[in-house]
Amino acid sequence: MRIILASPESKVWSSRKHIPLGLGYLAAVLREAGHDILLYDAAVEDLPLDYYLDKAEEEGKPYRLIGISSATPLIQDAWEMAALAKKRGLITILGGPHLTIMPAESLGPEHPYVDYTFKGEAEHGIVEFVAALEQGKRPEDLGIPGLNFRHNGEIIISPESPMIEDLDALPFPAHDLFKIDRYTNLQPLTDGLDPDARSFTILTSRGCPYKCTFCSKPVTGDTWRGRSVENVIAEWRWLVKDLHATEIGVTDDIWNLKLPRAKELCRRLIEEGLNTTPWITVHGMKVNHTDPELFQLMKAAGAKRVGFGVENGDPWMLRNVIRKGQTIDQVRNAFRWAKAADLQTMGFFIFGMPRDTEESMEKTIQLALELDPDLANFMLAAPFPGTKMWDMIQEEGNVFAHEWSDLAIHDAKARFTINDGVYDPDMVVKKWREAYRRFYLYRPKRVWEKLSKKSFWLDLPHTLANARRFFIGEDAQTADARAAAGGKIIQKVA
Repeated sequence: MRIILASPESKVWSSRKHIPLGLGYLAAVLREAGHDILLYDAAVEDLPLDYYLDKAEEEGKPYRLIGISSATPLIQDAWEMAALAKKRGLITILGGPHLTIMPAESLGPEHPYVDYTFKGEAEHGIVEFVAALEQGKRPEDLGIPGLNFRHNGEIIISPESPMIEDLDALPFPAHDLFKIDRYTNLQPLTDGLDPDARSFTILTSRGCPYKCTFCSKPVTGDTWRGRSVENVIAEWRWLVKDLHATEIGVTDDIWNLKLPRAKELCRRLIEEGLNTTPWITVHGMKVNHTDPELFQLMKAAGAKRVGFGVENGDPWMLRNVIRKGQTIDQVRNAFRWAKAADLQTMGFFIFGMPRDTEESMEKTIQLALELDPDLANFMLAAPFPGTKMWDMIQEEGNVFAHEWSDLAIHDAKARFTINDGVYDPDMVVKKWREAYRRFYLYRPKRVWEKLSKKSFWLDLPHTLANARRFFIGEDAQTADARAAAGGKIIQKVA
């Protein structure tokens, strides 16, 4: 069967330039089952989806199915893509984070162009689903875990697809099907390593046992599952030797959970001579699963930059609200050890979690200045359905949003309030911008670092737009005005 696997383009943050690896895995298992796959990532495409549909029909080999993966802020774009495909006669199935959390929403009467949704890890279920279609069977009659559909006017939600325990049994993602020359930035939140790189990503494990209240892990879950070192090295070798990767990003939620395994992976990269290709940890490493030896091995294995999820500088917030499972001293140690190994460091910080105050946010700024990472990313807290944070806000406050795209984490605005008489969304935005100014703008060393980079001048309009977004912004609205303008998302998690 000819199948399109698609990812919508983010209209709220245009710099995401690394491959949607989940689609790569689905493409791999379907290709292994004998199907013809087109990967369509709207973020890097310069041709509309209609072009490929027209071309396939002209060749007498039309596409029969489109599978669309979507995170919560992009679900509207996913619906639009599904509607277009349905008009062209394709069967439509939606999956990914948002569909795992809210599988029934997209099957409602407002979305007749969505035939199926899928929740959970789909590599096994999608193969069974497509096989049924190809054999003229009704997939909904087969009891496929994770598959959701309509039946006699009712929405049928199945049990979630079970997590895949043996990740080594999966084929490597179909890296070769991506238009890799268009993926130029492993770290879309800040600076990429090389704007002209062949940037691939790799996933060495799935899941995370920690339960941070802001974090949504609907697809990969709370159970950590690691691939064998041999399996990871084989894929890494393919990326470097055969696909000519010039940089690699490790995208695990927590790749270093098992410290001995992380060290062994580094040793094997050195032994295999794969340490000449620079790599980074795209997401934040857990600071409480590190030691000096790990960072020395990472450096020797070719690592160039490591990121850490610091989140907040107030110990009470970390322990009682964010529930990060780490201490400030562990954060300090990780940064110190990484810098001693001559690795670039990056810190992720969140402003505006429930219970955050001007004082706790000031502690976060002070910690960022003390740690002094090469790159600091300050994010505004965004509530996503399926998280403890979402539940807290539903019970104690209001979400400022008309639609799901309003929750995009990169928008420079407050997204909710807590009705406790203390939480101040305008103060949150004020301190967030203050953090960027104090870290980047008020220190001559940081200003010079930016001015001396070629990228600063090559894309000056984008640079100036970011400067306005981070340092200046629009006039602050009051929480009441914002609530009236934005309303409240009323959908409940299905």
